[in-house]
Amino acid sequence: MKTLTVFTPTFNRAYCLGQCYQSLINQTSQDFCWLIIDDGSSDNTKDLVNQWIKENSIEIHYHYQENQGMHGGHNSAYKLVETPLNVCIDSDDFMPNDAVENILNAWKLIKDEPKFAGIVGLDADKQNNIIGTKIPESLTETTLYDLYNFHGVKGDKKLVYKTDVVKKYPAYPIYEGERFVPLGYLYQLIDQDYKLLPQNKVYCIVEYMQDGSSMNMLKQYRRHPNGFAFTRKSSMVLGKTFADRFKNAIHYVSCSMFTKNASFLKESPKKLLTILAIPFGVVLNLYIRFKTKNDFR
Repeated sequence: MKTLTVFTPTFNRAYCLGQCYQSLINQTSQDFCWLIIDDGSSDNTKDLVNQWIKENSIEIHYHYQENQGMHGGHNSAYKLVETPLNVCIDSDDFMPNDAVENILNAWKLIKDEPKFAGIVGLDADKQNNIIGTKIPESLTETTLYDLYNFHGVKGDKKLVYKTDVVKKYPAYPIYEGERFVPLGYLYQLIDQDYKLLPQNKVYCIVEYMQDGSSMNMLKQYRRHPNGFAFTRKSSMVLGKTFADRFKNAIHYVSCSMFTKNASFLKESPKKLLTILAIPFGVVLNLYIRFKTKNDFR
């Protein structure tokens, strides 16, 4: 069995998936397999992947499902992964040639350490500029929450998790008519029980494409309010500071307005905080409606 599964949820991304494939062929360590979660693509993704499987350059596993969104792709990946480690590389991203080797070197440091859920490394752009900031060199362990909220780290980072850890936690919920639940929900749950090993190594080269989630977050927010409200309720409970909990209460109110949920206060895990957040949530909701008005006419 391989040590690492690189999994890639993809939806109609045949036009760019090849750069990820090529980067995996070029890895200095081949102790991995590639799991492709085809989330209902209608392009030639299946034919392309079958061609790569026949080439037999790397070990590839292909799974097709009806479209569920990015979080549904993660749900399926966590069910299917059998290797000790897993990492998600999005369909428009790819890995530096030494990424797998660096991940496996870090894995040796935490393999037998039960307090660690995995590793957190860096993302960079195609010009090798680090996305956001590096991780403080003094850190020997952290949680993802602490990394951003207490250590001042900015920008997307790449998470590598122990598979037996992620399998302990509930799947992301699937809401009818919606295709997005923020992935941070799971990561914050894991943070309650485990630490991450920080590594200032680039594991992923990212490209924020016009049709990607990162470039369309306000539209995602309005299009998938149940998914966002779900994560905000969780963060209202798990946030470590009043400011963080209050921010999530504001977003919860805003999301509830989009879902027309008259029971939002009753369903809130922090009712007083939610009452205080109502005026700010209304303003946020109006702002998002204004910014996305051309997309929802």
